[in-house]
Amino acid sequence: MATDITMADLLQATIDEGASDLHVRAFMPPELRIHGDLNPLDIPPFEPEDTLQLCKEICTEEQFAEVEKHGGADFALSHEDGTRFRVSVFKERKRYGMVLRMIPSGLLTLEKIGLPESIKELLFKPRGLILVTGPTGSGKSTTLASMLDVINQERGVHIITIEDPIEFYHTSKKSLVTQREVGDDVPSFAEAIRRALRQDPDVILVGEMRDLETISAAITAAETGHLVFGTLHTTGAAETVDRIVDSFPTDQQEQVRTQLSVGLQAVISQILLPRIDKPGRVAAFEIMLATPSIRSRIRDNKTFQIRSDIQTGAKFGMVTLDACLMEHYRNGLISYDELITKSQDPDTVVAKLKEEMGRR
Repeated sequence: MATDITMADLLQATIDEGASDLHVRAFMPPELRIHGDLNPLDIPPFEPEDTLQLCKEICTEEQFAEVEKHGGADFALSHEDGTRFRVSVFKERKRYGMVLRMIPSGLLTLEKIGLPESIKELLFKPRGLILVTGPTGSGKSTTLASMLDVINQERGVHIITIEDPIEFYHTSKKSLVTQREVGDDVPSFAEAIRRALRQDPDVILVGEMRDLETISAAITAAETGHLVFGTLHTTGAAETVDRIVDSFPTDQQEQVRTQLSVGLQAVISQILLPRIDKPGRVAAFEIMLATPSIRSRIRDNKTFQIRSDIQTGAKFGMVTLDACLMEHYRNGLISYDELITKSQDPDTVVAKLKEEMGRR
């Protein structure tokens, strides 16, 4: 090996720097993502044999065999101090690389995440589908883990989580928690949901609704008297509903709209933005709660009208992404550039800001 740097050294650097991700590639020094930006470590670039050795250092024989056979493997890893990482090892241009995401060790309260009280009320619903959406790295897993922790502390129910891999470990408190890992404990998300329905669950977390079979199983579970949490890589409530409906064959879409109009309880979309008041990032949310009006929009295929319902639904605890972004901007948390580039309707945002300036 051309370098004597070990994976333990790199993991420790990731922890010490408070990075969210560690990137390892051949012909480059390792890079840390800190507050959203990639920063190379001050060490020489790795040779291909270095990255191969580092990959072998953290992979079991079975995991490395999967990399060789399928081009990649995903799993969770614990550092010696207990810090956990979500790992993706892969091949690129016949060389080996990896990305490790640090899983926060402590769970945040819903207040610290920035979610309103209306979200806590959802956690006591007897049934339905609650979706947390957003791009990769937007904090969906952290938000879901914090929600489950509230249920775990305050409700005496059976929670089943289905994840790939398991990120946050939940010890049973007032609730009984069963955590199943896809690949190790069960072959697929859809199979795990079907099995879960025979295990007397009250709450089911589906780590990723990534295919038609899983989405269909999650909707069915929500219909049959369970509170189901899931994630999608969408931004915005209307887009999320459309994505779910469009994943079904055309002849099933009307039925799915009807199912969603009854079973969907909320869509929480989130993004993370760099702060300007201090180091770190802040979450911005769009929150849609399923009112009778929104349920009819979904059923009648008028999802394009959902955003206007969210705008007028503040009394129910709803908020648009643009309203959340403007609040962060007014409070000096994010820059003007972030406000404009991340907003869904920048022209209206600019007009509102000019109006506010004119009133001062």
